[in-house]
Order: sequence, then structure tokens, then C-alpha cells
Amino acid sequence: TTCMNQNLVYHIILIIQYFESILLFMGKYSIEIENFSKSFGNLLAVDNLSFKVNDGEVFAFLGANGSGKTTTIRCLLKIYQKDKGRLTINNEEFSEKLNNKIGYLPEERGLYKGVSVYEILEYTAKLRGLSSDIARRKTNEYLEYVGMIEHKNKKVSQLSSGMQQKVQLGTALIHNPEILILDEPFKGLDPVNRQLFIDIFVERAKKGTTILYSTHVIDEAQKMADSLLIIKDGKRLEYGKVNDVRKKYGSDNIIIEFDGKVPDKESKLYSSVITNKRIEITPNKGIKTEEILTQIIKNGTKILRMELDYPSLNQIFINLMKD
Repeated sequence: TTCMNQNLVYHIILIIQYFESILLFMGKYSIEIENFSKSFGNLLAVDNLSFKVNDGEVFAFLGANGSGKTTTIRCLLKIYQKDKGRLTINNEEFSEKLNNKIGYLPEERGLYKGVSVYEILEYTAKLRGLSSDIARRKTNEYLEYVGMIEHKNKKVSQLSSGMQQKVQLGTALIHNPEILILDEPFKGLDPVNRQLFIDIFVERAKKGTTILYSTHVIDEAQKMADSLLIIKDGKRLEYGKVNDVRKKYGSDNIIIEFDGKVPDKESKLYSSVITNKRIEITPNKGIKTEEILTQIIKNGTKILRMELDYPSLNQIFINLMKD
């Protein structure tokens, strides 16, 4: 009898471990896209695209205009219908039952122009299943946080593009979703409000929210994202952890903050990308850092700060789009 009881306990433990492994596998990825393609007439917008977004990850979806980012997001949410492939959220295709778990910010604003800021946020919160009291509290909290409480009674049509983007983001965040899907969230924002949005996303990520966002603001993606995907003409060019992708393109780039004369963009020693008073230099093969610095100083440039690093995402992105 004792032996039979021990065997029974042993088999129960195995069964529990089996179901735990199934649950772990099912929750391994918040978003998974496999062999996805979509055409519009004769135009192939997305071509056999595959990628995964881990639970709690900030994932940057990068590409030029018309590369297929918005099409992929809309097919993931079934706004468009896929041609082929598998697009899942928490291991299932999108359906209405996932609405309260997801916050979606579309590329184009979809706000009611004749409604007040307060009304549209409160209404959206109720649509997401929040009670009236909680909806009002969440609306006030959000408007206070983004500095818009004094504008709460204004109609959307009276707002600037940046303020409308804040309201649009509020409709995606108001119900505290587990997954955020953001299509060009920085569109129309000045540097101050862009930083505000970044702070919001980082804060949400720290609390475990999974974030998939498309953007043209490549520098911010390098700072904020855990992983990335770069696509061009609907095809995947790069995919993986941010620093793993950067590492593939070298480890000896020179980043210089300068004053005075602007350095030459190209020379026999290097190629570069110049932004304001910052230059990122990629040495030509066999050229040492000292040679480049000597040339730049001789040409009359004052070096304020210098560091060696992997190539930036911005430079990688520009080179890939050129190629």
C-alpha cells in the first residue's frame, strides 16, 4: 500500500510538472508572428515575416515609410485580414476578449473631434470595463500626469497635434493594459513631450507591460528597446537584442561631440553621420583611431567628448535603407 501511495504521489507530481511546462510555453511570448504575408492588389506589402515579442519586453519595430510596419500591426489586430501566416497574442489570434488586455495607439488619430478631452477618456475607460467611479479617477490621474488637466473641457478639435496625441495615448493606457501596441507614438510631439512619452513607456515596462511600437525615432529605440526588428519593403533585414544587432556591425565606431569647424563627413580614413554637434565615425579597414583624431583636430575641430562604441542603431538603419 505504501509503495502504491508513493507511486501515486510520484505520478501526480509528474502531471503537475507537465501542465506547468505547458503553461510556461503558452506564456513564453506575448506576441508571435510566423511566415506572415499581406498583399494589396499587385503590391506585396509584407513578405514572409516572422518575429516574437517576449513577455514584459520593449520591442522596437523599425522601418522607413511604406515598409510594412502598420500593415503588420493592423493584421495582428485583425483590422486587415492576413493573406497567410500566423499572428497571435498570448498564443491566440486576436478577438474581442483580448480588448481589455491590449492598449492600441493607431498611426492616424481616431478621436471624436466634437467631444471634450475628459469625455472621450472617461468613455474609453468605461468601454474597457472600468466602473464609472474608477473611470473618472483614472481620467483625472492621467490628465494630471500629462499636464492637461486644465484642458479637460476643451473639444479635441481645439487641441494642437501634440495634445491630441496625448489624448490618443490616454485612450490606450486608461485601462492599464498588459500589452501596448503603439504605431508611431512620437508623431507630432516636440522634444519635451517625446521625453514624457518615453518616461511613460519605461515606467510601464518596469511594471511588466509588453510594448510593441513602431517608430522613426531610431535614437530613442536604442535607449529604450530590449529587442528590435528592422524591415524594408516588407522583408526582415535585422532582428534580435539591440546590442547584439549593433555588435554585428563592428565595435570601433568613434562618437565625438565637437565645437568649432564641422569635421569632413567623408575622408580616406572614415565615413560618418553628423547630427548637430555630434559625429559618429566608422573607420575604414586598417585605420586606427589615433589617425582619425589627428586629422580632425588638424582641420580645426575642437573635440569636447569622445567614446568608442558599437555602431548606433541610427547609422545601421541609414546604411540598411541605402543598401
